[in-house]
Amino acid sequence: MTHDDRLHTLTGAYALDALTGNELHAFTAHLRRCTDCAREVDGLHAAAARLAAVTALPAPAPMRQTVLHRIETIPQLPPHTRPTPQARLTTLLRRKAGAFVIAACLAAAAALGALAAYQYQQAEQTRTHAQQSTRQAQELAAVLAAPDARTVHGNTTTGAGTSVTTSATRDQAVFTSHGLPAPPDGKTYQLWFDDHGTKRSAGLIHGDGATLMQGSPDNARSVGLTLEPTGGSPQPTTTPVSYTHLRAHET
Repeated sequence: MTHDDRLHTLTGAYALDALTGNELHAFTAHLRRCTDCAREVDGLHAAAARLAAVTALPAPAPMRQTVLHRIETIPQLPPHTRPTPQARLTTLLRRKAGAFVIAACLAAAAALGALAAYQYQQAEQTRTHAQQSTRQAQELAAVLAAPDARTVHGNTTTGAGTSVTTSATRDQAVFTSHGLPAPPDGKTYQLWFDDHGTKRSAGLIHGDGATLMQGSPDNARSVGLTLEPTGGSPQPTTTPVSYTHLRAHET
């Protein structure tokens, strides 16, 4: 096997940065004058770049066997070269080693893709939550500052201060509380619109502050606040701890 014949077999190792020392210097010099090897190295670099862009989809189970099978069909010598039996054995061994390296790269790329996708999903969820919080804060401020905003104060059984501000033009309401005791374990506070005896949920709250209520206050005559199981209830299950008449004592 000639020196150049041996160098022809190093394209895969060179593309994977596996050559060092004298072997690297020799192949680099060979690459400048061998168009076949240069073309093959370019193709291998392109394949490596595509591997780096693998997405989060897990690699199918048969992929490794497919890669190992197809790698055997990729020529590592120029077509005009007639290698000796020893050269063919050397080439085969290098191809086997390269196949396992490429299979390992596929597995690593898939794992990195899955991690990147998970991080992206978490970032998107955080961004979506922040956008929702910002939008709710803007809507809440708009209700409180509306020219037709009306505020009524509620009666409580706990000594806490509560009030409800409504805006007919915005068709929204804000519930505000201070001094509200923390709910017991396994419980949460739930707001209710009372439409002439029909109760509909207006959202959950976890403590003091201003909350943009869910739903229209247009037909409601009062707002109640009850303690419900974590996650809320379809209908009130306890006596209201706060009760606010929307059509009386407006300020």
